Amino acid sequence: MMISGAEIVIRCLQEEKVECVFGYPGGSVLHIYDALFKQDQVKHILVRHEQAAVHAADAYSRSSQKVGVALVTSGPGVTNTVTGIATAYMDSIPMVVITGQVPTQYIGQDAFQECDTVGITRPCVKHNFLVKDVKDLAVTIKKAFHIAATGRPGPVVVDIPKDITAQLCEFDYPKTIQMRSYNPVVKGHLGQIKKAVQILQEAKRPIIYSGGGVILSDAAPQLAALARKLNFPVTNTLMGLGGYPATDRQFVGMLGMHGTYEANNAMHYADVILAVGARFDDRVIGNPDHFGQEKRRVIHIDIDPSSISKRVKVDVPIVGNVADVLDELYKLVDSGFKANPEVANWWKQIDEWRGRDSLRYKQAEHIMPQYVMEKLYEVTGGNAFVTSDVGQHQMFAAQYYKFDKPRRWINSGGLGTMGVGLPYGMGVLMANPEAQVACVAGEGSLQMCIQELSTGEQYGFPIKIINLNNGMLGMVRQWQEMFYSKRYSQSYVTSLPDFVKLAEAYGHVGMKIEKPEDVEPALRKAFTEHKDDLVFMDFIIDPVANVFPMVAAGKGLTEMILAEDL
Repeated sequence: MMISGAEIVIRCLQEEKVECVFGYPGGSVLHIYDALFKQDQVKHILVRHEQAAVHAADAYSRSSQKVGVALVTSGPGVTNTVTGIATAYMDSIPMVVITGQVPTQYIGQDAFQECDTVGITRPCVKHNFLVKDVKDLAVTIKKAFHIAATGRPGPVVVDIPKDITAQLCEFDYPKTIQMRSYNPVVKGHLGQIKKAVQILQEAKRPIIYSGGGVILSDAAPQLAALARKLNFPVTNTLMGLGGYPATDRQFVGMLGMHGTYEANNAMHYADVILAVGARFDDRVIGNPDHFGQEKRRVIHIDIDPSSISKRVKVDVPIVGNVADVLDELYKLVDSGFKANPEVANWWKQIDEWRGRDSLRYKQAEHIMPQYVMEKLYEVTGGNAFVTSDVGQHQMFAAQYYKFDKPRRWINSGGLGTMGVGLPYGMGVLMANPEAQVACVAGEGSLQMCIQELSTGEQYGFPIKIINLNNGMLGMVRQWQEMFYSKRYSQSYVTSLPDFVKLAEAYGHVGMKIEKPEDVEPALRKAFTEHKDDLVFMDFIIDPVANVFPMVAAGKGLTEMILAEDL
């Protein structure tokens, strides 16, 4: 049977078991939207800005084990998605973005709403396609889903000219796909794994350093089993939170620019580092020259060979899927592993560092943001999905909400994109309809995608927005205070809206909380009385609260600024 290109697109999505698409219609994709209208298998969520469509598809993927899908029109529709695509690319999130394009014969003619989608997105996608023949459409979409979800995951763009969506073709969707030029390694090299076990046996000051790769490969159970078997300390990156239970005795906290005193010192002074699905990026190890001063051996497990030895010299590289490699490691460790007796002294040292209690903060007459996060953890029992924007509030959430499960912490790590929190909440709820979702935001970043309050009303998303409102672009202000002699250039936000009225104008519940004693009751009310409502909680917090510990840019992990140092 002959069907149109637009119908082929929808049939492909059905074959891939796609439950929902986030998008915004426009001229180039109207045939696709018409085909979408004629079926009821694939739901469509109408966002208010294309950036939000991609962010929501991204969070849908992060909070499940599925590939998120976004659908946008050509020209500005595409350019509005670039921030969302780059966000997913930096954090290796599997996603397919279907973009409309002007008709084939108009490409290159400066047609209305034309842009070079393939050229614009090339630096921030895993791969992209321009479909020039309707016969190639089904197989291209199959390739897009395959590339997005395998190897090191990432976003894939499929650009479809309008005339292709109108042309007729037989529908033939391949069950499997083989691509000669794309064949990622999954199984780790056994010889390298044996070498790694030998080094781990010799370690006197070991640490397991895990990142987002553990989450992406669903390897949290394998990591926990191995760590407990070895009895080694574990630290997570920002993207790796939840990959190892935060309440476990072996967990020393997050490391890096705003990591704990014990995690940063343990990472710096370790003689053996087992790096699992992490990148040794600048926010984690600080200055690589300073980091390289200590003599140590590094074992690095990653599915992407280009991430290994990129910033830090690695002694035992293991390329493969993290879950599979950890399975192999565990088997070898299980058959007679003997840890170095000196590891006991290492634990004593770590406990001494823990004694500094580097996340301690002083209560003030104002609401402290740390306190709000502690209470959020208590009220939700640590079971919420926490989405966050980017800034101080993001760090407070990462430090004070204890994530025991993977895929519960949804934030932009690599690109650091403001505005993601609210659309992230929408994506999480589409993947997990019964979940408690808390969106931790600041009044600066929240306003970058605040129009999605309208989407929240249309689809009844019961997101609980925790707005940590200090009237400042908090992280910018913190840096200006500490490194620019308090010259607060453009970091304060004047003319803020009345957020309670704004929430109510969009049809939601609004609350303003100004006293510490009202924090917990407000949170409890939001998650019980208003369980099914979108609730906007505007917490007026201490305007000068800063995030500590802090490693300044260009400094090393042991050169932390602690709250007590000031």
